Amino acid sequence: MSTPVEATPAETVVALLAREIEDGAVVATGVASPLAILAIAVARATHAPRLTYLACVGSLDPDLPTLLPSSEDLGYLLGRSAEVTIADLFDHSRRGRVDTVFFGAAEVDARGRTNMTAAGSLERPRVKFPGVAGAATLRQWVRRPVLIVPRQSRRNLVPEVQVATTQDPRRPVRLISDLGVFELGAEGARLHARHAWATPAGISERTGFSFSVASPLPVTPPPDARTLEAIRTIDSHGFRDQLVGA
Repeated sequence: MSTPVEATPAETVVALLAREIEDGAVVATGVASPLAILAIAVARATHAPRLTYLACVGSLDPDLPTLLPSSEDLGYLLGRSAEVTIADLFDHSRRGRVDTVFFGAAEVDARGRTNMTAAGSLERPRVKFPGVAGAATLRQWVRRPVLIVPRQSRRNLVPEVQVATTQDPRRPVRLISDLGVFELGAEGARLHARHAWATPAGISERTGFSFSVASPLPVTPPPDARTLEAIRTIDSHGFRDQLVGA
């Protein structure tokens, strides 16, 4: 039986993330990156079989037959061609050898600054977030950083981040959320595309900063049958639907 073409919001987002990866690219993930790992596995299974993957657990090109519940699961050591250290990852990134890394954030503003540190201030934090884990430098070194906000709201797309954990004023950055695709940077924010289930008005209601809108505003394409089949095979437990959207 063929895989139905209709995709869920989570599957559409994963397919968009996978399209950010070119064949032959070097990609890496940090901690708490299940959506990124799924996107990498899907890209490898479809349009980018020659990608090179540096996993945070310390493995080079591990097997990715199924999405595991934790990014740090030692199952991501299986099938590796070599071992890599965090120091190796930073060294390769600093030398311009890493193409794509996906970065999450508790807060993002229109200039593309992200907060993964704390609510409040560094001196008097009200709530501590997971932390930077090296993202501040990695984001500036990799060739194509991509931001991910899987549940967009005014609480995470904010007028100004409370703590600027990462920033890169030299270049704009793409942000993919469960509502659409933005470009953020020194010139402000621009909505480049919306997902089929989102409207410009609805996106504005769930965005804490002002943004311009591409005209005409395209709708992001759904995953094709091959990509959809790869998503559903690799993530047979449906973790993606727990991570994206309301």
